[in-house]
Amino acid sequence: MTDQEIIELYFARSESAITETAAKYGNYCIYIAMNILYNREDSEECVNDTWMNTWNAIPPQRPCVLRTFLGKITRNLALNIYRKQTAAKRGNGETAAVIEELSECLADTKSARPDDLPEQITLTDCINRFLENQKPDQRKIFVRRYWYMSPVSEIAEEYGFTESKVKMALSRMRAALLTTLESEGISV
Repeated sequence: MTDQEIIELYFARSESAITETAAKYGNYCIYIAMNILYNREDSEECVNDTWMNTWNAIPPQRPCVLRTFLGKITRNLALNIYRKQTAAKRGNGETAAVIEELSECLADTKSARPDDLPEQITLTDCINRFLENQKPDQRKIFVRRYWYMSPVSEIAEEYGFTESKVKMALSRMRAALLTTLESEGISV
């Protein structure tokens, strides 16, 4: 079933929309949640919440890219669960490592207020432009690490690089991103 057909099922309020979404994107969403939570049960609960949030969001929203829409919901839900877990001293540590790596480039967004939205949009646009100017392999490494929160070892294996090459590429990209953000007047 195509994404557009699945979206139409949501608009028709057909419960088969969730079944079709789970069949097509269940493994994708589990992958995202597992890279953040490192717990199968919590990840499955997160993905079930993704289906509920999707049901509540469509309509009125009509996502252009359903996969990205679902990935974003899953990622945000998993990060919320992660924050609750780390408050209780749980978690594997990979998520904390990724957040620590990016903290040198990005300001703390936990205390963001609604009137910070224009700066967040500007930041998002700047990061997107930065990534557009990167080589395809560099862009993929960056997205795998900082969006999907994949371990460096997994990224290295997938792309046939050494772990040190991936770490160095990420370090250079973070430095370049920091320079780009500063040159655009975005405070970090």
